[in-house]
Amino acid sequence: MAFRNVISTLSANGEEVMGPNILLWHYPNNDIMNQSLLTVESNHFCVLKSRGAIINVYETGQYPVETPQKVLFGAFQQAFYGGQSPWQYEAMYINRAKLVLKTSGTALSRELAIMKYDVDYYIHVATKEDAVKLVQHMPYRGHVLTNDDVNVYAGPVVEQAINQVVQVTPLEQVNEKIHELTEIVHQHLQDFLASYGITLDMVKVLVFPGDQRMIGLISLKAFGLSELDAVRYYTAMIMAEHGVISAPNMAVGEPFQISGAMPNLQLTTSATRSAAGPSKGTDGAQ
Repeated sequence: MAFRNVISTLSANGEEVMGPNILLWHYPNNDIMNQSLLTVESNHFCVLKSRGAIINVYETGQYPVETPQKVLFGAFQQAFYGGQSPWQYEAMYINRAKLVLKTSGTALSRELAIMKYDVDYYIHVATKEDAVKLVQHMPYRGHVLTNDDVNVYAGPVVEQAINQVVQVTPLEQVNEKIHELTEIVHQHLQDFLASYGITLDMVKVLVFPGDQRMIGLISLKAFGLSELDAVRYYTAMIMAEHGVISAPNMAVGEPFQISGAMPNLQLTTSATRSAAGPSKGTDGAQ
């Protein structure tokens, strides 16, 4: 019985190569021959290519590789082609499980205040046709296409969608627009990823001020303080952290006074009188 080499996503020690951060994995060895067995796991697709052309797309199961032309066998093949078929095959495995990707960046509010955002979005490759789109349109480097590689393409789309809303929204009202932001990001991102055969499942958007001082001031205003009172209380908290005893006065906007302190008075001593010279009497006598 002829030996059939098995092509799969398992490493030599039995570990799964495709983890949660890999969308596509290109089988790295050049040993796929006629009648090789392609093993496809339940959460993968496998795209088989020959000389750049896509031959077939496989779902879960094990499939023998069949060339579209007559294949050389036995000693003739071994002698002239080193044991390999003249048809060179490539197997690309696509992760069809749901993957989570993260991107972050900055935007400017209507007042040109710096805002930061974190976006989590969940994707998957749904069909064999989508797997073909991914192979045809999404370039990769080496033997893997990672989540970070997808983010290189998707990140600018997310940034543009968020700035579309944030740049015309006052700083304090940005969080009120989270629902609108989520819908816009989902729409723009889905339209973009669809061209690569990627389905967008869910998007989570978080936007917050990029300056910690601004976060503190907004938090104080949330308690009903005016802008001036919020600045006073924020300054008072910083003073209290540094042990400044006048922090409460800053909070209420009152001057700081030390109770019981003696006023500064000019004291006249004998030494100062001597230095000033003899004093004159009321009658002008020396």
